[in-house]
Amino acid sequence: MHSSARQLVFHAAVVLLVGLLCGAPYGRAIRRGMPDTVTAAWRLAHASLPMGAAIMLGVGAVLSSLVAPEALRWTIAVAWIVSSYAFCISLPLAAAVGHRGLSPGGPPAARVVFIGNAIGAVGSLIGAAGLLCAAWLSL
Repeated sequence: MHSSARQLVFHAAVVLLVGLLCGAPYGRAIRRGMPDTVTAAWRLAHASLPMGAAIMLGVGAVLSSLVAPEALRWTIAVAWIVSSYAFCISLPLAAAVGHRGLSPGGPPAARVVFIGNAIGAVGSLIGAAGLLCAAWLSL
């Protein structure tokens, strides 16, 4: 297994743990009858982060078998890792402060959520595009 794939698997395990830990405040929001927007935000963090980790594990599993330059492998790995950590910050913060981060304005916490979402989205797109290129080169 290439070192880029090993890094992807390690960081996927970290992101998986963060996502699963978001289940505690999600359950607390349900038990306390918090507003639906708060409960939905914690549900999003609790479900999305493990899904992102699963994607990283899948990419990590196939990355070593793809015929692609080492630089492309690292681009894919780093893009997914940065994306996932950005979401590890933005999704729980959004749930905690009640901002969705859909625009760059508002209080500082809302800006952090927006920036995290933006970095996460761009990183995911770069990782997916890189994976597509690597898959194409491997045909």
